Amino acid sequence: MSEPLRVGLVSISDRASDGTYEDLGIPALQDWLGRALASPWSAETRLIPDERPLIERTLAELADHAGCSLVLTTGGTGPSPRDVTPEATLAVGDKEMPGFGEEMRRISLNFVPTAILSRQVAVIRGRCLIINLPGQPKSIRETLEGVRDTDGAVRHVGIFAAVPYCIDLIGGPYVETDESVIKVFRPKNAIRPKVV
Repeated sequence: MSEPLRVGLVSISDRASDGTYEDLGIPALQDWLGRALASPWSAETRLIPDERPLIERTLAELADHAGCSLVLTTGGTGPSPRDVTPEATLAVGDKEMPGFGEEMRRISLNFVPTAILSRQVAVIRGRCLIINLPGQPKSIRETLEGVRDTDGAVRHVGIFAAVPYCIDLIGGPYVETDESVIKVFRPKNAIRPKVV
């Protein structure tokens, strides 16, 4: 049995962190992961303002000390002056993983032309994959899970299909999903037999 996946969930918002409005990012992430993951997992959550040094410290702490193999951020990826999540993420990363940002924008373009204004990035820090997700719960689900036709068939695969194999490659736990939510893609030689 693989060790449980530890996931850092970071919502980055000045107004949600000061109580002006309720944070919707972390609940949306917890809900989606609860439906999608078939392996044991636990979450470390953080709600912080759009302050680059604090974002950097939070991401580093989750990757280096909290034992997270995956950190998902939400918020702070647009073009406004206070949106600094991508800069903070790149600053703490050892390797950039540009395919994640490219694919999230491509998925979101199925819904809104302003998806090109989004600046999400992903990096690896040590043995942790850090991904910036959009700020809206609907967009979080769409980018992770993909785009479905009216009959429920997957038309555009979400980014989470590649996340478990990436975690394998950087030395994290083996993660399985509920295939009705998102089907993981791994090379045949990387697939483990299911434990019954």
